Amino acid sequence: MSEDCDLTELLAVLDDEYARAILTETSVEPMSASTLSDRCDASLPTIYRRLDRLTECQLVTEETELAQDGNHYSVYSANLDSLELSLEEGEFSLDLSYRDQDVADKFTQMWEGMR
Repeated sequence: MSEDCDLTELLAVLDDEYARAILTETSVEPMSASTLSDRCDASLPTIYRRLDRLTECQLVTEETELAQDGNHYSVYSANLDSLELSLEEGEFSLDLSYRDQDVADKFTQMWEGMR
């Protein structure tokens, strides 16, 4: 689990319907905040607040893509692969596993976005 995000905070993030919708949508393909706003039926400020919390807990990653006109924008991808909450000897423990993203895949995505 991320040192920036404790168990209580992580569970609070996952208890939020918009945060779960963002994770669901970005697990299929990377999306901009604007697209997430449309897909999740939420305002842009709501989406950005949830993305900030999800990023702090390392549940989503942010990448920069280049548009055809030379401008750039951020897209977000779910980073969470699975989580396991267990209760042993009177204590909760949480094990998170993250999606593996090969460095070569990241470079290819960046290169494709520059064309």
